[in-house]
Amino acid sequence: MATALLLARAAPEEELVTKLGDQITFKTKTYSGYLDASVGKSLHYVFTESQADPAKDPLLIWFNGGPGCSSLLGFFQENGPWVVYDETGTIFDNADNSWNRRANVMYLESPAGVGFSTAATDADWNHTDMSQSVDAFFALQKWYEKFPEYKDHPLWISGESYGGIYVPYLSW
Repeated sequence: MATALLLARAAPEEELVTKLGDQITFKTKTYSGYLDASVGKSLHYVFTESQADPAKDPLLIWFNGGPGCSSLLGFFQENGPWVVYDETGTIFDNADNSWNRRANVMYLESPAGVGFSTAATDADWNHTDMSQSVDAFFALQKWYEKFPEYKDHPLWISGESYGGIYVPYLSW
């Protein structure tokens, strides 16, 4: 009788970010990498674990809108663990107000071509709300392959501005 051994892959250590320059040291595990949405399209993400209980807290996906606004704006100026002020470049610890206080948060730069997300051809730069949601869905599936330990966590999808279109389209 053959016995199958199933191993859950852990988070990708090569995508773990512990510091940004000499000013930011992350207090929770934070990852940055790419998720293949389709041939020619890779969406960039930043994921930061919950400060409270990463093993039990929900997964929250954050979209900035625009369309064309990087979700890193949310990470670095709105609801992430750090706030960078444009005018002075001053960086403040935002841990007490960050959305990762009680949730594991993934910031997804979407659609392809926004922020660090990539698009290989001119056609890959053309998007509709539906094509963006399909790409985001496939990227989310790839994310779960990298982080299988979160598959059973409650999933929340959130965004602002035109991200308010991305949220219901991904949710359907």
